[in-house]
Amino acid sequence: MNDYDALRDYLAKQTLVELVLTFEQIEEIIDAALPRAAHRASWWDSLRSPQERMPQREACLAGGYVATRQPDGKSVKFRRLPRDKRKPREDHEAD
Repeated sequence: MNDYDALRDYLAKQTLVELVLTFEQIEEIIDAALPRAAHRASWWDSLRSPQERMPQREACLAGGYVATRQPDGKSVKFRRLPRDKRKPREDHEAD
């Protein structure tokens, strides 16, 4: 699945500075299984290769968070971006 809009929308509604979601919780949110690549830290790391556009990274940034896979290899920490670093959501720019 290449469509992470549901994750973006979920994150955009959050008010916590940080939150951790298990892969299972993320799969429930996107209503699909994550690819095997999701178990690699680099797949989530929004800041590692910013020039490389990947749908899951774009969704996290558009939702206002930076994602980092946790050392347990089974969950992801989402840390809220400061307002001036957030990416505008194309479908809700006028909100």
